[in-house]
Amino acid sequence: MNRYFTKMTQWAACAAVWCCMALLPAQAAKILTGDQRTDLYLPLLQGKTVAVFSNHTGLAGKQHIVDLLLAHKVQVKAIFAPEHGFRGKADAGEHVDNEVDSQTGLPVISLYGGRNKNLADLVRPYDVLIVDIQDVGLRFYTYYVTMLKLMEACAETGRTMIIMDRPNPNGFYVDGPILDMKYKSGVGGLPIPVVHGMTLAELGLMINGEHWLKNGRQCPLTVIPCKNYTHQSRYKLPVKPSPNLPNMKSVYLYPSTCYFEATPVSLGRGTDMPFQVYGHPDMKQFSFRFMPQSVEGAKNPPQLNKWCYGRDLRHVPDKVIWRNGINLEYLIEAYRAMNIGDGFFRSFMELLIGVDYVRKMIEEGRSAQEIKACWKQDVEQFLVQRRPYLLYDE
Repeated sequence: MNRYFTKMTQWAACAAVWCCMALLPAQAAKILTGDQRTDLYLPLLQGKTVAVFSNHTGLAGKQHIVDLLLAHKVQVKAIFAPEHGFRGKADAGEHVDNEVDSQTGLPVISLYGGRNKNLADLVRPYDVLIVDIQDVGLRFYTYYVTMLKLMEACAETGRTMIIMDRPNPNGFYVDGPILDMKYKSGVGGLPIPVVHGMTLAELGLMINGEHWLKNGRQCPLTVIPCKNYTHQSRYKLPVKPSPNLPNMKSVYLYPSTCYFEATPVSLGRGTDMPFQVYGHPDMKQFSFRFMPQSVEGAKNPPQLNKWCYGRDLRHVPDKVIWRNGINLEYLIEAYRAMNIGDGFFRSFMELLIGVDYVRKMIEEGRSAQEIKACWKQDVEQFLVQRRPYLLYDE
């Protein structure tokens, strides 16, 4: 009996060793964001004056990139802030004023809302502009549009941009039509699909390589890549990227539910489940209901203080969302349930989806699969077009 237990103990010890060894590669493969790789970029900043385009997502581990740079005596002189502001609390589309950051005393210059239009004059005082911000990989998410404008400014002034790259939480697939540039706007700045599957650094390289800047100019660009990231990684965001993307479920559903922004249907702004539900006061044939209220990040949401009836998508498994990609069935179902014809859509629909045929096909009664088949060639074309600019394995 003792001999038996001794052998069992030895076997358990060996198993424990093997388990530990098996875990070592996973631990070694921890994804590092570009800003955590200080050995690659701190030498580039010696003696330089620096501005930083970032917000609350610019974390190098647990330390914000601005604080990290200041701790290393880098001459950070200004912060540029995107939509939602530097601390990430403003509503979608809300005007954000310039301010002074209370923690660092640095000037925060708002780049969203049109107040500071001459970006060339804004970047000219600095030698280097650092970009460190968490994107979610969608054409209508505005952070990359601001980066594009800053690339234009750097190209005009000869200032260097350094992109501290970050994983794309929707970086494992490509879906949606390529933007028809007649619909170019603040929610669509480049001829790319809705879900482009690229990181900001890869997108920056593509902007230069495809000559998408004005007059074919080039932005002086340096990239600090992520480590141990591939396009099949399922990267979970450490903090929410904007007020109404509170969790990974919302990030994964966002490519399918954002189109409700162009309709009277609520997508859950003003609740704790934005982009994970949809409903309207007149859709009483549905049993699930919710009531949007005024909250931080959604002060005046659609259908404020009204019971909205519709669908709860929080139970849809992530793997099903990933497999479906952009799923227009939600939008089509709500369109039919409302039964108000073209009054269902606003012109914002074309800005979001990027083409004019989707609205028409929904109104004609076509299925989500039929519509999706129309952009299959766009996806195939883009997968080839983007390949020279990828930094990470597909």
